[in-house]
Amino acid sequence: MNVSCREAVLADLAGLVELERACFDSDRISRRQLRHLLSRANAVVLLAERDGKLLGDVVMLFNRATSTARIYSIAVSPEARGQGVARRLVEAAEEAAWERQRAWVRLEVRKDNVASIGLFEGLGYHRFGEHRHYYEDHADAWRYEKTLHPSNGIERLPIAYYRQSLDFTCGPAALMMAMHALDPDVEPSRRLELRLWREATTIFMTSGHGGCGPYGLGLAAARRGFRVEIFVSDQGVHFVETVRDPEKKHVIGLVQEDMQEQLEQLGVAIHSEELSPAQLRTRFQAGAIPLALLSSWQIYEAKVPHWVVISGFDDHFVYVTDPFVDSEKGETELDSINMPIANDMFSRIARYGRRALRAVVLISREK
Repeated sequence: MNVSCREAVLADLAGLVELERACFDSDRISRRQLRHLLSRANAVVLLAERDGKLLGDVVMLFNRATSTARIYSIAVSPEARGQGVARRLVEAAEEAAWERQRAWVRLEVRKDNVASIGLFEGLGYHRFGEHRHYYEDHADAWRYEKTLHPSNGIERLPIAYYRQSLDFTCGPAALMMAMHALDPDVEPSRRLELRLWREATTIFMTSGHGGCGPYGLGLAAARRGFRVEIFVSDQGVHFVETVRDPEKKHVIGLVQEDMQEQLEQLGVAIHSEELSPAQLRTRFQAGAIPLALLSSWQIYEAKVPHWVVISGFDDHFVYVTDPFVDSEKGETELDSINMPIANDMFSRIARYGRRALRAVVLISREK
């Protein structure tokens, strides 16, 4: 077949635009989008060539922090179809993902695209969901994924997914998922989400972070009869770096201090030590579900604190279930469930702000 693959550069832009035109009547990647993919996006475009002639391409997107890659598009010129070009492109994409320390690959396929379905299933991809009205003509898509590196000793907890309904309610949404996993009688709802937010936030008069800190989330869980442990690297006032008014900082500090006193009255342990992924896994194996504070800048390029549920572990990865869905990037709820993050990456992003606050809230059933 003599098909070679290489990474595309800006000089290939005209050929890529022509390939899109030849291959697709709709859902084309525009010239502007292609230029962005080649120059600034967290992505790679690979070309398949024979004797210098462009036969096809594959576009792969990478999340900034997680170990998941996404095959966004594959195009094979009409005259090169049926010659194994698509298979070679997928194999090259998997190699590129592995070189970038990605362990999972996900993609979408039109439900009526029998050839592509056969290709991916033949390469070991398994179907895990669907995406309704995914394409411009409102056709549905199947969702597929593949693990590139077999995980050893994987332990994952089935968690019913709840998507945060507001920008600042990741903490309450994560807490609801954890409480429901421990006690199915706790039914996640928007009313409960907002109630938990009101209980757990230290916001004052539109100033502050708007979300919830570890003390507030721990207190809300403890009030509902769950066993709680809190680990914070900094027991000062949290999330006030962006609050300029001294009086507002003082009020936020008083609210946090009151929460801390209530936690002590309820017998909730507050530790100043940090937990490594291995220590978190040990607690997880003992029945606790961790809520972890992450830097959303590393994942979504947003400078806000962000809470996730840790839903599993294996020898290489921490699996997190994220209440946020990045719809602007075409993601769905399935993209936010059991997101694998390499252990060393998790240690780097499990912090927030200039003071590098590390915070974990462990929720478990009361004995």
